[in-house]
Amino acid sequence: MSLLDTPLWEVIKGSFAPEIWQRLKPAIGETLYMVTLSSIIMLVLGLFLGILLTVTNPDGLIPMKILYTGSGWVINCLRSLPQMIMIILMIPVARLFFGKSYGVNACIIAIAASCIPMYARLVESSLLEIAKGKVEAARSIGSTNIQIIFRILIPETAPSLIRGFTVAVIAVISMTALAGMFGAGGIGDIAVRFGYQRFQHDVLFATVYILIILVQLVQWIGNFASKQILKKRNLI
Repeated sequence: MSLLDTPLWEVIKGSFAPEIWQRLKPAIGETLYMVTLSSIIMLVLGLFLGILLTVTNPDGLIPMKILYTGSGWVINCLRSLPQMIMIILMIPVARLFFGKSYGVNACIIAIAASCIPMYARLVESSLLEIAKGKVEAARSIGSTNIQIIFRILIPETAPSLIRGFTVAVIAVISMTALAGMFGAGGIGDIAVRFGYQRFQHDVLFATVYILIILVQLVQWIGNFASKQILKKRNLI
């Protein structure tokens, strides 16, 4: 039955049925698990790559044209791949690590691989906003490159880094929904198997509510954390 053949009010009313939300409980847990692990991996590797791009660029702390050009080229190549293609390409990698190409853990690799390049560029953009005068002043008092990175670059751009990470986590949530089509489980799997293939539109609407709530919650936390850092900075 098409969604157009069912009164919208009936679909919305049915989407709040207790049995639907009981069915969604395990899927919500799987989605939160995927989002959490993927976001942690993305944060660590994306931050590392973003710092690498920043310090090795021609105007960076350690100019290394070959490394900067090579890493930038690889990141751009990965960013150019649609999320669905990235999931397909990561199937052999997932099978190598987990012995299977489906399931929650297997798709975490594809989700992280798809979002790391984006976050690395966001980190690079944030770090490049630092005025060169601050870096030169730190150098003049004998600060090492490591000290400049962790005492100047990252602290000064923390609000921007948090906002960028918030955007990236929302992309991860979107990716987990797509990964459900490839046997990842979670909200996306429920939406496809029941909401789309079995025409249970009330289930589909319920999954939409969950995704909206997750995105709104992540965005609120990101904005709140960023504002708190700015407030503390203004009080000092």
